[in-house]
Parts: sequence; C-alpha cells; structure tokens
Amino acid sequence: MNAVTEPRLRRPIRELPGELISQIAAGEVVERPASVVRELIDNAVDAGATSIVVRLSQGGTRSIAVEDDGHGIAAGELPLALRRHATSKIATLAELEGVATLGFRGEALAAIASVAEVSIASRTADAAHATRLDARSGELLPTARAIGSSVEVRELFFNTPARRKFLKTEATELAHCLEAVRRQAIVRPEVAFAVWHDGKPIVRWAYAAAADRVRDVLGDDFVAQSRVVGVDLGGLALAGRAGSPESARGRADLQYVYVNGRPVRDKLIAHAVRTAYDDVLHGARHPAYLLFIEVAPERVDVNVHPTKIEVRFRDSRQIHEVVRKAVQAVLGAPLGASARQEAAQADAVPSGSSAFDAGLRFAQRPLAWPTSAPWRVAEPTPLLWGVAAASDSRPRALTTESMPDPAAWPLGRALAQVAGTFILAENAAGLVIVDMHAAHERVVYERLKADLQGVAPAIQPLLIPAAFAATAAEIATTEASADALRALGLDLSPLAAGTLALRSVPASLADGDVVELARGVLADLAELGASSALERARDRLLSTMACHGAVRANRQLTIDEMNALLRDMERTERADQCNHGRPTWRQVTLRELDQLFWRGR
Repeated sequence: MNAVTEPRLRRPIRELPGELISQIAAGEVVERPASVVRELIDNAVDAGATSIVVRLSQGGTRSIAVEDDGHGIAAGELPLALRRHATSKIATLAELEGVATLGFRGEALAAIASVAEVSIASRTADAAHATRLDARSGELLPTARAIGSSVEVRELFFNTPARRKFLKTEATELAHCLEAVRRQAIVRPEVAFAVWHDGKPIVRWAYAAAADRVRDVLGDDFVAQSRVVGVDLGGLALAGRAGSPESARGRADLQYVYVNGRPVRDKLIAHAVRTAYDDVLHGARHPAYLLFIEVAPERVDVNVHPTKIEVRFRDSRQIHEVVRKAVQAVLGAPLGASARQEAAQADAVPSGSSAFDAGLRFAQRPLAWPTSAPWRVAEPTPLLWGVAAASDSRPRALTTESMPDPAAWPLGRALAQVAGTFILAENAAGLVIVDMHAAHERVVYERLKADLQGVAPAIQPLLIPAAFAATAAEIATTEASADALRALGLDLSPLAAGTLALRSVPASLADGDVVELARGVLADLAELGASSALERARDRLLSTMACHGAVRANRQLTIDEMNALLRDMERTERADQCNHGRPTWRQVTLRELDQLFWRGR
C-alpha cells in the first residue's frame, strides 16, 4: 500500500509553527519572482513614490531589488514590517471595507521573508540616516541612502527546493517580471519606472501624460488600432481603449483591466468584453483592450485573495452590462465616426487625486451608448432585402443623384465589380475593395436586429413539450425567475424530480435547438440576469438569416446598386466585419499604389 492510501494513526490537533504558517501563506502570495516584484511595487506606490527602480538578476530567481523615493519606514517600525498582518494602511473594519491602497493585508513581506533572504533599507524625511534590517538575523544597522526604501530579495525559494523546481527559464521569469512592472506603469503615469537585468537597463518609462504613457508601454500600433471607450454614470465610470476586431490576437496577452487603479484579472469583465465582440471576431481570436473602471470602494470587495488581483463587485450584473454596452457602442460606430470622435476629444489631464482624475479619463466628454442607431436611414433600400418583386429579379437601388456629397463618403464611389464578388471604389485615400456578400450580410443582420429591438417576442407553443433532465441549480433558477422567463417568451416549469418541461419558445427561435436555448437562458439568468441569454440566441439565428439573405457571389450589380451598398455600409454599425468576423473591406492607399509601380523612384 502506497503512502497516499495507507491509513495513518490518529494524531492530535495542534497549532502549526509560525514559520510553517508563513510558508503556507507564501504559497498563495508568492508564485514566482514576478509576484515579488508586484508586491514590492505595490508597497512603493502606496508609499507615495514618484520613481521606482527594479533590479533583477537571473530573471529574478537570484535576486530582486526594488528602490523607491517614497516616504520611507521609521527605524523602529522596520521589524514590524516583516511580521504577518502588520500594516500601516488600514486599522479598522471601516477602512477595510473602503480600501484605497494597493496593499492592506500585511502578508506580502512576511510571506516573501519566509521563502527568501530579505533585507530592507529605509529612511524617512526626519531621520539623520537610513537604517538597514536583515530579516534573518533581525539586526538593525545604520546605512546610507536617500529618503525612501530599498527592499532586496535574494535566493527565492532557497529553503523550499520543490517550489524552486517549478520556476521556468530565466527568460520566461524575466518576461513575467517585466509584465508585472508594465501593468503598474500603465496606470501610474505620474511615476517613473526603470528595470535593470544583470546590470543592464531593460526598459525605462519617464513621467508622462496618461495617453503618452499608454503609447509608450503598449505601443503605437495598439493606440492606432483601438477606439476610445468612455462612459460616466455617476458612481460608476469606465474609460480606456478597445482594440478593433482586425487587431485581435491569437493569445489573450494584451488585455488590461484596472478597478480603482488596481490591476485585476476578472472573469466577469472578461466575459462582458468577449460578449461585446461576439459577432465581430473571427474564429478563436482574442480582443485587445485597456479598461479603467472607477467605482465607489464600498461597492467592490478587494479582499478576495491574498494576491489582491481578484475582486468581487456588489452589483456584478450592472458592471457586466456597463462594460458590454460601452464596448459595443464604440465597436458599432459607423465608418469614420471613431476617427472623428478621437479628433474631437483631447487627452486632457485634469487635476485631482483619483486614477481617472490623474489622466486616465481618455474621453474628456463621456460617451453614452445609443439606445437606437441615429445613423440609420428612415426607409431601407430594396437592396437590403433581396429582390423587389417576383416579376423583377433585379434589386432596385438609390440613384447617385439622391446621395450626399461624394467627398463625405468614407468608402467613396463605386467603379466596377470584379469576379462577381468584389466592388472596387475610389475615395480620397485611394482604392477601396469591398467583399459585397460579407458587407451586405452585415447590413442585413444589423437591420434585422434593429427592427426587433424592444419588440416583445412572438410566442410559439410547442405541440409536444420538450422535457429534459435538469440540475438542481437549473430547477432553482427556473422557480426563482419565472417572471423573467415568461418575459423572454419561455414557458418553462418543473415536470418531475430532476426534470424541466419547455412548453413555448419565441417564434423566431422555434427552429433551433430549444432545449439548448433553455439551458443557455438558465445559465445566463443564474450568472448575469435575463438580458443577454435570449439576445445572444436571437442574434445567432438572425446572423444565419442574414447570411442566406445577402447578395451572393457572381450576382451582377449596377453602379447605382453598388453605391447604395457602400452608403448602407457607412450607416451601419460594425460594418468593418461580417457576422463571422471576416473583414468586409480593405483600403489600398495612393502611396501603396505608387509603390507597386515604383512611382517616385
């Protein structure tokens, strides 16, 4: 019998030794060198630092040193700094419920000191000299340094070799450390950051305005390929940038979320953003985004996990809807609207103390998402709905004389049709190539969605009720959300123990998998409320309808019909992508055309 299954003699209950307690806690706080870097930077920021220098050796596995110019630690308080649950940041339950600092648990330094060799040198403004504390010996010695603190961590996991074996290569650990610094640098433009590795400078970010810091850290490409997000509901504000669908990535490695200036990884917000990109991303691509959320401290619980990168919102459904709709609004802007919006909004940096007032409010005038699409034309052109009459298989279209000034057309004027699939058009920038089926599919899809917006669904009774096995959670949700289910057009009720019966569904969804629809609605009701489940199921069906109703390849269109499609694209939300996330048009600039023919050489 092996050691795992072999029965053990009864042992008495006893308190664990303090050192073992600290090492258990260190397993939650310190996963790798990047965890140490993150915790030490948090302390430096809380200390009011305006300059933070991180020095690493061998990817942080050999040594990590973080130096700051904050207010420092008094010599008499240095030994307390290494004790578990000793902190200067909170003192009462009320302060815990409204935490305004990055650190507050008093666990990080103690946890790090239990699995590494730690020393702290610090000096306050009223001290004649700095004092150095060696965590192992507890010895306090005078030392030289300017006002602020230096924390040095050497030989991480030296006394827990099993943990050390789980560390990756030096390059990988260095990359994680740099990412930890990057996440703080984005949200602290008023703080200068520098990282050194094995005595060589790696990155440096000087003091900057918020928009400049984002550009410095995330790059010009991210800024150029993203759109401003901004909404202020009073008590809840959101700002940042959402990447265009075309800039989506194969990995979820460019997704940054901050809550009250704290970098977090939150599944609720990630789900909300992913839902906003539902029908504009192709395949398993991941959107790029940078979001700053500001909410009253009492409405968010940051005391969820020792690493403090997880949060819990009091009203999670409201947060989900605000994020989803705000991102959807900027993704749904008509062609050219995003550029005009950003040109009209300055990246001003108003005075104040919060993260938003420090310059992270990218949209100076917050944008509310539209309840309807004001850019929609009053009457659809017949091209949107296929053929006109049975006796006439040609779609009717607007004439060019009825359209506005061509100079105002982002997609320009149609020139020709190529291979029965593409439309060639000319605009001020050069040549535009449009996939007519993909473009028309998006136009029809958005029209169908808009026409059904706010309309109570027609109900289709099922001739034979669909009975299916259900979990206890699904049955409980059904009983608790009976009114919401009826409002969605679903007649769902318990039939027997462990079984639910579905007796009616929305008529527009009756041809789909009604049991899967019911399960999806119940799952969303349990997690997010009634608003998204039916909407997502409806959108999937409308997408299929739009695909079948769009103009097909090899269908010859007149110039007027092509121009009508271009104008409808310019008025339509999310017209850059079809319902499946493929691009609908591409721009070839005059400069690119010149290069093709070596003009100017």
